[in-house]
Amino acid sequence: MNQRVYNFSAGPSALPESVLMEASKDMLNYKGSGMSVMEMSHRSKVFEEIIQEAESLFRDLLGIHDRYKVLFLQGGASTQFSMIPMNLMTKTGKADYVDTGSWASKAIKEAKRYGNVNVLASSKDKTYSYIPELDPASFTKDADYFHITVNNTIYGTRFAPDLLPDTNGVPLVGDMSSNILSEVYDINKFGLIYAGAQKNMGPSGLTMVAIREDLVGQAMDLTPTMLNYKIHVDADSLYNTPPCYSIYIAMLIFRWLKNQGGVEAMEKTNKEKAALLYNYLDESSLFKATVEEKDRSLMNIPFVTGNDELDGAFVKESTAKGLVNLKGHRSVGGMRASIYNAMTMEGVETLVAFMKEFEAKNK
Repeated sequence: MNQRVYNFSAGPSALPESVLMEASKDMLNYKGSGMSVMEMSHRSKVFEEIIQEAESLFRDLLGIHDRYKVLFLQGGASTQFSMIPMNLMTKTGKADYVDTGSWASKAIKEAKRYGNVNVLASSKDKTYSYIPELDPASFTKDADYFHITVNNTIYGTRFAPDLLPDTNGVPLVGDMSSNILSEVYDINKFGLIYAGAQKNMGPSGLTMVAIREDLVGQAMDLTPTMLNYKIHVDADSLYNTPPCYSIYIAMLIFRWLKNQGGVEAMEKTNKEKAALLYNYLDESSLFKATVEEKDRSLMNIPFVTGNDELDGAFVKESTAKGLVNLKGHRSVGGMRASIYNAMTMEGVETLVAFMKEFEAKNK
């Protein structure tokens, strides 16, 4: 297959074609430097300009206040599962977590190594198909932080922007790996946000963190140097060699987002894309969405036929049509369409048209 496919992968995921084209032009000689970004020193003037522009655009797109530090780190969101408790669970040694899926449960397991974790609620009883109601009376009043997974990639649920928990002054920590920059959130409601880049910001290898200044410098004595936020804050994310090329691509994507009209414009488009697919799923007699309507993600849309053989046939036939990576996560099966910022409306329309065709053949 020579032409580009519609890539519905949950991550690493599709990138905007215009960004890939620009990166390809700069591959051998970035802006007259005579070398690729892959080859240049992270301490060079030219790379300094790249990382500074990336940070400035990121702050602007998300409306991040000056009292936050923005970090370009490595290790994926999974490393943050340890880094957060080692840096923040240091006053009372307590933290509140909400269990809304695989990544939330992994974060909980890791945090339990460092302190007292209160799991406020879980939706595991219904295969994480909803966001559980939270009772403020159960919140730990003197917790060091309160952790949520804002969007659940595998199960397709999300904390909507207007339904973030009111933590009554306890720093809210959010894993935004699979929905960052997709709809407008008030980032200033959080003490810390983190996100792996490989869904809405670029290739894997980069993890973005925004942390409020007052939460920096409290790390446990046992914290390794590379897992101490203060080390990276003091070194402007250049304590060691950062993922330079991933940062460069992220910068190009932030520029692209700005040119699209910013996060507000992306939210409008993303809601239209998601509505197109959800509306069809709700009307279909073959396919069914698996998430309760009020908690549906705009980014990750799981669905099933209820028949494993039909699911398998759908994935095989869709792949042959250039609609790839629609197989659901191995832990849940079925199908999942991840429609991040770079997925076009045309891609979603093509998917829905194929689903209708498949349904007509398999009534």
